[in-house]
Amino acid sequence: MNILAVEIEIPYAVDIQTTDDTLTVDLGDARTISVPLGWYPRLEYATSEERSNWRLIGKGQGIHWDDIDEDKSVEELLSGKHSGESQASFKTWILGRQATQPAGQPDAE
Repeated sequence: MNILAVEIEIPYAVDIQTTDDTLTVDLGDARTISVPLGWYPRLEYATSEERSNWRLIGKGQGIHWDDIDEDKSVEELLSGKHSGESQASFKTWILGRQATQPAGQPDAE
């Protein structure tokens, strides 16, 4: 049995946009990919302001959001890979956010 190995070059990110339910990434090869924020709970629970505070890392190989300590690679997005964060880790993150929110202020928009 022969297996054909194809080397695929992963494009780099050049820009991103988020809405209340979608992460959209413009790629260097002129494609645009959109994925649901529901795949990435930290992004889904972040405020619009937190989602807007991003930077490209690795020359566009990935995206980092400082405010929510989240990283996503272009390769993950293209492969349809959902968040690998455990429920326990996410729960700890949510509880930490709630502890730092001023009284009476919602956690996310």
